[in-house]
Amino acid sequence: MDASIKRVNRSKEAARTSYNRLSRWYDLVAGSTEKKYRDWGLEKLAAQPGERILEIGFGTGHCLVSLAKAVGPAGGVTGVDISDGMLAIARQRLQQEGLAERVDLHLGDAANLDFIEAGSLDGVFMSFTLELFDNPEIPRVLQECHRILKPGGRIAIVSMTKTTPPGLAVRMYEWFHEHMPAYADCRPIFARHALEQSGFTIQDFSVSSMWGLPVEIVLGKKS
Repeated sequence: MDASIKRVNRSKEAARTSYNRLSRWYDLVAGSTEKKYRDWGLEKLAAQPGERILEIGFGTGHCLVSLAKAVGPAGGVTGVDISDGMLAIARQRLQQEGLAERVDLHLGDAANLDFIEAGSLDGVFMSFTLELFDNPEIPRVLQECHRILKPGGRIAIVSMTKTTPPGLAVRMYEWFHEHMPAYADCRPIFARHALEQSGFTIQDFSVSSMWGLPVEIVLGKKS
């Protein structure tokens, strides 16, 4: 992992507590801001009818709904999130959409996906999630993704990224991440490089900007 990537210093339990507290308000705080980037990531993943897809860090469940509609009744979606508060809201959203039977939700940590069989999935999706993991865990999460994907399986990641040298917005955000991690828990990473290091072939990528922070949308493939 690049030494310029800041570390994540809070515990998983602290993260769970924070997201449980935030879950009822998350859509008001970040939902509309993140939506177009999530949608771009879903477009790159391009889930197809009959496929089996995993979303890591599903939050309040908007992308689970989109994925469940895309795979249709012959497919299936699995979701894993560390927050039981987020899980409850996502489950309610799926029930309202009539899609609960198509989605299997799990409370857990994506650094350990033992409940998913190796080579069993067509796709993995993560939006503003990979950058929440500490540096040693990012390769572990991506290795788990590689393990559970079929040969030719796809992974789409939406994450904050950095330019070289980092711009003012990134430097300011990293300062807040270091000094006020409860409010700036994630930080910019190099998702494309991390995917390549974990054995994925980059199929497509684009870079956009959110409040001056670069956002990378990357599609990788298991060779």
